[in-house]
Amino acid sequence: MTQSSVPPSTQQGFPETEEEANDLFVDERSFFAEQAPKAAGLKRSAPFGKEGDKSAHYHGHRERLRARYRENGDTALADYEILELLLFRLIPRRDTKPIAKSLIDRFGNLAGVFGASAQLLQEVKGVGEAVALDLKLIASVGQRILKSELRDKQVLGSWSSVIDYCHAAMAYESREQFRILFLDKRNTLIADEIQGRGTVDHTPVYPREVVRRALELSATAIILVHNHPSGDPTPSRADIDMTNTIIQTAKPLGITVHDHIIIGKDGHVSFKGLRLI
Repeated sequence: MTQSSVPPSTQQGFPETEEEANDLFVDERSFFAEQAPKAAGLKRSAPFGKEGDKSAHYHGHRERLRARYRENGDTALADYEILELLLFRLIPRRDTKPIAKSLIDRFGNLAGVFGASAQLLQEVKGVGEAVALDLKLIASVGQRILKSELRDKQVLGSWSSVIDYCHAAMAYESREQFRILFLDKRNTLIADEIQGRGTVDHTPVYPREVVRRALELSATAIILVHNHPSGDPTPSRADIDMTNTIIQTAKPLGITVHDHIIIGKDGHVSFKGLRLI
């Protein structure tokens, strides 16, 4: 069997030599600063696409893009440029503009990129497992920040924060999720739990299990949330019937269903106890 002539480290975008590892470290330390001067001495020939190769035109582009961000902030950059700037750190040895543009083209916008699964991200040329996981880590950090906006606050008084968090957490999921926000008597958040995952257009929900979990957490109110992967947040008849059943099951036990939020990719619908005529 003939083995590939390209080392695995090169295929994955990792440094091949100690010199490249040192250069990568320099790049990490000087993200918003001038590149460290190279040591004097004989200059080694660089592999194709590496520093010193005239074809590696992206090095000057990186510095210009960093300067624009440093001087003007994110308002001076398009979505793909923000993503490209981030990819500099994750893929230090390649031209990341084509990768950033491909990600935006595939998933529509930055929210779509960070909301996509690691598996889907890896379908974009130039994105390996390590980069995909790093992008998902950044998405998780963003969700944690949004969720922190709900802690120790009256959730009903921070409704825009609720919607922002739910949209970031669920809007770009490829399968339906059913999530519950459990609230105490002051309407502050006790817990946020995913109760079920389903298919592209259905997730099983068991009203008794919903109420049982609320009792376990001593919650006096809940907010139901689920997503529509199709992007259309309009409630179905099944959504409405399920909401009514949970309301009727919870009410005798002193548990209020404040709302049922349906998240689509471009919007949301909130409703409680609606009935079709």
